[in-house]
Amino acid sequence: MKIMGQTMSEKMLEIYVHIPFCVRKCSYCDFLSGPADPQQQRRYVDALKTEMDAVMEEAGRPVSSIYIGGGTPSVLPAEWIGSLLDKLRERFSLQEDAEISMEANPGTLDESRLRCYRQAGVNRLSLGLQSPRDRELKTLGRIHSCADFLESYEMAREAGFSNINVDLMMALPGQSVKDWEENLEWTARLRPQHISAYSLIIEEGTPFAQRELDLPDEDSEYRMYENTALILGKYGYRQYEISNYALEDYRCRHNVGYWERKDYLGFGLGAASLLGNRRFSNTTDMQEYVRCSSRPEKIRKEVQRLTKEEQMEEFMFLGLRMTRGVSIPEFERLFGCGIWQEYGKVLDKYIKMGMLCQEDHRIFLSREGIHVSNVIMAEFLHEKD
Repeated sequence: MKIMGQTMSEKMLEIYVHIPFCVRKCSYCDFLSGPADPQQQRRYVDALKTEMDAVMEEAGRPVSSIYIGGGTPSVLPAEWIGSLLDKLRERFSLQEDAEISMEANPGTLDESRLRCYRQAGVNRLSLGLQSPRDRELKTLGRIHSCADFLESYEMAREAGFSNINVDLMMALPGQSVKDWEENLEWTARLRPQHISAYSLIIEEGTPFAQRELDLPDEDSEYRMYENTALILGKYGYRQYEISNYALEDYRCRHNVGYWERKDYLGFGLGAASLLGNRRFSNTTDMQEYVRCSSRPEKIRKEVQRLTKEEQMEEFMFLGLRMTRGVSIPEFERLFGCGIWQEYGKVLDKYIKMGMLCQEDHRIFLSREGIHVSNVIMAEFLHEKD
């Protein structure tokens, strides 16, 4: 099968591996994760390897990035992470310069684990700080303190990690604009290569959804977001996506691949995949996953073959997450039609409102547009000339 001048077997692939375990569920978390005993963890890792062996149609493809997420992957014995990466190397053609990212939480790391990750090939670490204030960490239900984070960060540097992301969360209960600005300054002075800065979202079914929370008002959250780019910019961080900031040459290649609709294959409970025009997600039932991991067709759910129209929609609303936006010539090359022909009405509307901009053959969100990005992106699902 030919895709954009390449056979499917030649086209670069990204891989995601889901580890659904954590020490304790945080008060805001609605991710597919939770505590588990060592026996459950062992059965799951064995099932992951079985799934990797069973996936035949993508075997041998060149892999540009691997992302091990969760949950908290660092709750597993460190050698298990190495064994999963060894299995992926057996099944796929991992590129020499591949980005191999792993999420880890302070309070779950030590020098031995970090050395093991490095030896296994992990070259990018994502640390879930969320806040350097112990009061805010306690409110969020995090298991670590700021001192724990600093110890983990310093150990990671000593272990040889030269590409570290730090997660931060804004608009927390009781948080002022000044608090957030100080959190940003504190983190930026550590000089991680990448900072992800997200607003707290209250999700149904979480403990936070059942509480009366003293959340910042809309104006304060607006100022927090705008000040993020200004403050991090002073330290050399460039915003390249709605919630992500990086030093030069340190954008997360794996996540950029998602927004550019590159092929990715997910392994594990609930893991999503995009292969050509096919989207699917694995079962979220742990028993079913462990029992049927040798038969990918049994665990893959919500299998969808995307129409050309659906692929164009994804190109727009995913691409607009990035500050550089979408390429007009690339749209035409991929889909054989003009972007204005397909989306002229919605593009004209938001350009006139100052929410979208056009420059150098690209269309991207303005600063004002970013704040209503969900509304704008939704219009690409149904508004066309």
